[in-house]
Amino acid sequence: MLTFNFTRIFKSRGIEKPFSYLVKLGYSDNFATRVVNNRIERLNLKDIEKLCIHFKCTPNDLLEWIPSDQDLNNETHPLVSIKRSNKVVELTKILNSVPLDRLNDIEKMINKEIIMRT
Repeated sequence: MLTFNFTRIFKSRGIEKPFSYLVKLGYSDNFATRVVNNRIERLNLKDIEKLCIHFKCTPNDLLEWIPSDQDLNNETHPLVSIKRSNKVVELTKILNSVPLDRLNDIEKMINKEIIMRT
């Protein structure tokens, strides 16, 4: 099943109050409630683009594939690239537990790695 997973995006971006965040961006209360509760079944391309700009992500980051029982171990399925794990959430938890004086070192390492790849 293909579904939207905004909770993952909110957690990975450190957005603690997603409803308020979305309303500040200009979305209606109704839309914000449906997004926060992952009750969105479809979005128009304009909204997808706007969300991707605000979250600095791609449409694939907004989607999650939950395989059926028959596809559970099918690593050749075309949607396997958007089958999610909790790695990003786990990384966020790790970073939140790092002492503040060590965050500068981690930031330097990350920036160095990013520069090396570009």
